[in-house]
Amino acid sequence: MKTIAVIGGGITGLSAAYTLQKEIEKEDLDARVILFESNRQLGGKICTAHDDSFTMETGADSIVTRKKHIFEVIEELKLKEKVVYNETGTSFIHTDGELKQIPEDAMFGIPMSIESLAETTLVSPEGKVAALKDFYTPNETFTKQDSLGDFLEAFLGAEFVEKQIAPVISGVYSGNIHELTLASTMPYLLDYKNEYGSLIRGLDAHRSELKGPKEGKKFLSFEGGMAELIDAYERELTNVTICKNTAVTKIVHGPQEGTYTVTVSDGEDITVDQIILAAPHKAVQQMLQHEELNQDFERLRSSSMISIYLGYDVPDERLPANGTGFITSGSSDLTCNACTWTSRKWKHTSNKSQLLVRLFYKSVNPAYEQMKDMTQEELLQVAAEDVRKSLGMSEAPITHHVRVWHEEMPNYHRKHHELVTSLEEKMSLYYPGIRLAGCSYYGVGIPDCIANGEKTASKVIEQL
Repeated sequence: MKTIAVIGGGITGLSAAYTLQKEIEKEDLDARVILFESNRQLGGKICTAHDDSFTMETGADSIVTRKKHIFEVIEELKLKEKVVYNETGTSFIHTDGELKQIPEDAMFGIPMSIESLAETTLVSPEGKVAALKDFYTPNETFTKQDSLGDFLEAFLGAEFVEKQIAPVISGVYSGNIHELTLASTMPYLLDYKNEYGSLIRGLDAHRSELKGPKEGKKFLSFEGGMAELIDAYERELTNVTICKNTAVTKIVHGPQEGTYTVTVSDGEDITVDQIILAAPHKAVQQMLQHEELNQDFERLRSSSMISIYLGYDVPDERLPANGTGFITSGSSDLTCNACTWTSRKWKHTSNKSQLLVRLFYKSVNPAYEQMKDMTQEELLQVAAEDVRKSLGMSEAPITHHVRVWHEEMPNYHRKHHELVTSLEEKMSLYYPGIRLAGCSYYGVGIPDCIANGEKTASKVIEQL
């Protein structure tokens, strides 16, 4: 019997294990799957906390609906009846002491129509005129390996990118827009520019697929929170041995050719035939301890984030009309990078329609270095002050949740794709039968991670 180890019980590892189980049963293969997770619970960056009134996501809070494959997964996991969609509403940028609306007809702050470009209050008339060059300036040099920020500035102008687009994209990808590549973020933008001669025209032409299957419903979650997705995977893994609270500390070549010995924190060494490494790259580096691989692993980057929820005993009607949150610009006097008005955006998160907000403090923020060493009480004071300044809320919160994700958020800089390609080649040379998977390498969104887990598992089955 062949043994396949999946190391990492986040969404990628769960997707991989589930796919392996299905294919082994379908093909009647003589193989078994063992899933190792170092924490007490599965899910990785998906974790839902509850109290009497509120539902709080300490990591990823939703799934983008434009990735159509996710609906097949939801159906298969019997979660269709539990799906909830975001409430539609306005997003803002906090700049110069006030909230200014991001045009609704925009994708990541990039206008999808000439009207959207003209109507924004975030950009000066001169900046709007400069953005019109998108319609008459062809792309002659940019490839998908080039800087996303440089690409957007070349066609929409520096002011438009700085004031409207960069705050949104940097908020999503936790990185400097000029250090992110098109390939690792939004490669389709280059395709649109080349095909339509204009980013704005290209986005408009693909409006229906970018906006998702329901107008305005760009994101989905579940009635009981995102943890329902993790629980559903775990329920379905009936023929997978799941080892929680079991860290893999070392992987070396095994006693027989083509096998590997996996050393775990609590238990005996295990000999396996194939491995899917769906753990963060720093953990994988420690497991393998290979000098040539270390050269690439050490050049991969991770960013950090502090997530703070505050719940108030006041109705969320106190929020600006039809608003769902804001991102801060460089000229904001707030400390946070962004704030989601969670109870407004996600009705299922507040049983009594009380106000629940979530504030984000990222490592690109100059204040992060000081904040990462603060006590929880000090962090809550910073968050409460940001709520007071942005929303005029002076009441004390009745509940809170703080989660620090220090150097745990993948950051796809300009050399990322090159490094991943190098790692793949070296893994194939030194560790045939072991495959890298997950958000450290192949995409941070939940649909991307699920698809990557499925694809990696399929390669294992092909080799079997």
